[in-house]
Amino acid sequence: MLCPYCGFGESNVLESREAEDGKVTRRRRECLKCKKRFTTYERVGSIDLKVIKKSGKTEDYSREKLGKCIDKACWRMSEDEKTKLIDEIEMKLLNWPSVEIPSKEIGVLILEKLKNLDPMAYIRFATVYLDLNEIDDFEKLIINFKNKK
Repeated sequence: MLCPYCGFGESNVLESREAEDGKVTRRRRECLKCKKRFTTYERVGSIDLKVIKKSGKTEDYSREKLGKCIDKACWRMSEDEKTKLIDEIEMKLLNWPSVEIPSKEIGVLILEKLKNLDPMAYIRFATVYLDLNEIDDFEKLIINFKNKK
């Protein structure tokens, strides 16, 4: 770990603790050269999941992309609530039987979570996800939502 002050490559760990509900390790360090202290955060670097798009094309899973989808539908939620929602969806994806997940299934997971969490966010997401273009389709969505709740 390079010191952010002098660039030296060795430091002592003074303290370690869990952060973000155990998903991150926070470490307080001291540079062996300049003796200044700094904090580092350690988390899982990459998730080797692949998303199979509607077109059949496969791309790497992106937490940022999932976050953007959630942001658009859940603009009334706090950042902590959004992060928790993304974490829950991501955990389901990590426990998926395969490392290749159809984008349709990710959409279904989001809809399931939003249905109980925020009905308006559910409607906003479903409108885009289900590609609703007609008023009748929108009306059917709301009726189905009320019946299944």
